[in-house]
Amino acid sequence: MKRFYSEVSIHSGDGGWHVALDTRPIKTQLGAPQVVPAKALAELLAGEWRAQGEEIDPGSFVFRDMADYAIDIIRADPDAAIANLVSFSQTDTLCYRADPEDALFARQEDVWDPLVAACEARHGVSFPRVSGISHEPQSEETTRRLSGALAQLDAFQLAGLQTLTALAASLIVGLAALEDGADAQALFDASNVEEDWQAQLWGWDVDARKVRDMRAKAFAMALEFTRAAHSA
Repeated sequence: MKRFYSEVSIHSGDGGWHVALDTRPIKTQLGAPQVVPAKALAELLAGEWRAQGEEIDPGSFVFRDMADYAIDIIRADPDAAIANLVSFSQTDTLCYRADPEDALFARQEDVWDPLVAACEARHGVSFPRVSGISHEPQSEETTRRLSGALAQLDAFQLAGLQTLTALAASLIVGLAALEDGADAQALFDASNVEEDWQAQLWGWDVDARKVRDMRAKAFAMALEFTRAAHSA
């Protein structure tokens, strides 16, 4: 698609902020007003439009897609979004470890146990740590408490958290990313302990390294989106 606008601007109103192209307010992909809760997030959205050249690249609108998802999908059915996030806890990467005699096990304990323990303390839950290939579901109490914690988040937090959790294959990591001062790179690295361990042993495949870097960038952008949505 050819670029069809000249000016990108930001305006306040309707309880939030919105981006306009040549004075025309942007709508979501399903036609709703694209009103976001903070100016900082509107700046990120505007930046994507300003960065376009003569041809618009649909794949470059990462922040827009998350904002639209929050408005169009999550606001319409927040319970479904919460249920989807809680489902990640049932197979959370940080709960499934190598066999204790494996050298990887010690690395997993060093990196993962502080994150798991912090999440347990913060939300009053208990996560089983499992070695090998067996599966141990979370308790009903843990599931209930996690659902309750997620219900306190708004649509934009849930949208960012869904991306963070999916990329990490870990709700524990996703929730840690929402905490003040969270380090996106350190948390993404924590979620990739096993992959990085194998790469240290056998070397990186070039294509696998590119995919990892792309996922790390997407993780950082999801955290940037979430922070911007709740900036003063």
